[in-house]
Amino acid sequence: MKQGVSLVAVGHATSLLFVITFTLCVVWDLLFPEYAMFESWRKLLPGFEWISWKSFLLGFAESYGYGWYIALIWVPIYNIITVRRAR
Repeated sequence: MKQGVSLVAVGHATSLLFVITFTLCVVWDLLFPEYAMFESWRKLLPGFEWISWKSFLLGFAESYGYGWYIALIWVPIYNIITVRRAR
């Protein structure tokens, strides 16, 4: 039986979580500008400005990339620990 988790599955799942969160935050900022978080996004996402389609798509792509970054670090660590523990 194969142990560990799939890098592809975790990569896509984490990236989708970040993209959905980013999109919901942008919508929130548009609906409630007095509670806007766009200053935080500008610090976390290089090149992100408030708000244009180009900037939104850049933030979308960077959010997706951050999800893969986390998966590329977390999955191998988890799988190594799981294999060592099984022995």
